[in-house]
Amino acid sequence: MKYGVIIPDGAADRPIPDLNGLTAMEAASTPNLDRLAQAGRVGTVRTTPPGMEAGSDVCSMCLLGYDPVRWHTGRAPLEAAALGLEAGPKDWIFRLNLVTTGLAGTEQGGLMLDHSAGHITDGEARSLVSDLSAYWKQHAPELAGGMVLTPGVSYRNILIDRSGRDFALVKTTPPHAIPNEPWAPHLPKGGGAGKEAEVLRTLMRLSAQMLADHPINRARVEAGLRPATMAWIWGQGVKPSVPSFKERYGLRGAMITAVDLLAGIATYIGWERLKVPGITGYHDNDYEGQGRATITALDEYDIVCCHVEAPDEASHQGDWQTKVASIEAIDRYVVGPVARRLEAFGDPATDPSAEGWRLLVLPDHYTLVGTRKHDATPPPFLMAGSWVRSVVPRRFTEAEAAQSDLHIESGHELMEHFLRSGLASVKSGRGVR
Repeated sequence: MKYGVIIPDGAADRPIPDLNGLTAMEAASTPNLDRLAQAGRVGTVRTTPPGMEAGSDVCSMCLLGYDPVRWHTGRAPLEAAALGLEAGPKDWIFRLNLVTTGLAGTEQGGLMLDHSAGHITDGEARSLVSDLSAYWKQHAPELAGGMVLTPGVSYRNILIDRSGRDFALVKTTPPHAIPNEPWAPHLPKGGGAGKEAEVLRTLMRLSAQMLADHPINRARVEAGLRPATMAWIWGQGVKPSVPSFKERYGLRGAMITAVDLLAGIATYIGWERLKVPGITGYHDNDYEGQGRATITALDEYDIVCCHVEAPDEASHQGDWQTKVASIEAIDRYVVGPVARRLEAFGDPATDPSAEGWRLLVLPDHYTLVGTRKHDATPPPFLMAGSWVRSVVPRRFTEAEAAQSDLHIESGHELMEHFLRSGLASVKSGRGVR
């Protein structure tokens, strides 16, 4: 059997007034998804366990078959793995975003305006991160001495504290969770007598001082772009210990993504990350190239996951037009070609000599254009391929999935359902109602 997984990140949504009450998935023209949904099965899956936040770290780990309650130690350690960063068992790893906050004295003063600093470029971000690291060591050597700051992709960076401090009791907030909201109440809190949180708050205050008049920010403002006004520290955790996908499911896998988070999960579960020129986390993504790379990988690997970030980023910007366009591009350039390649492996139900195939398509979570935030509502999923037959044909939309009779409550069991359900030699269905 050959298995494909396509994740249109954050594609699920609530009805959008500008779309006459339709969601982006409902409004988008998706003939390939519609065809697969008619032939396959549509349902929902709870990818956010109770008590956890609806983030791509939790939800993607869940849909790939790993229970976040057991295996998740924090978001940042997953991204650090994608960058090849080494961390000891007592090192604390943080995500550091370059963000845009409203200027004091203006109408937007004190608000979190943009978690991505206007989608700052890799080159600009690297320069800012380098200068920020030097600034910290000069102005707060007792805090920054044990820290290593590494640039990632665009606004996403990794901070590792090797000092021996313990941040287990510190609470941090993702900047994308507070769009257009006051950021001060969401600064890091807690820790032993509050000292660990104060370390992070001090570094964040110093970052605002350093970035205020940085030449790169002056140039961005002159170009009509949002500047990086602060380094926002969050998502901390220690290095997890995770069994490989091959150990658990007996399959060799590969990940195609522009996002370090998904690449980091792939690293921990023993998948190869296949780098593809031209793919990005935004709508300038080379969708066609991403689809071609997925097709090529299917010839070498048992299971290939293609993750596309663009719908999520459009949602975080409140941009429904781009969200619809990105979903349509995923359908045309990724879903269609990948499905046709998989279908060429044949269906053993009708041809005993065929290898067989299955395709799983699902957003990891809802991301709402209206609020610009993630939402823990169980997202829809579509499963098609060998031994997968529809009882009631449906479109692949939020409403159609909610009306189906296939609802997986323990989201980490979706992977086993995808890989094994309907095969006579394997029992399946745990967690399915």
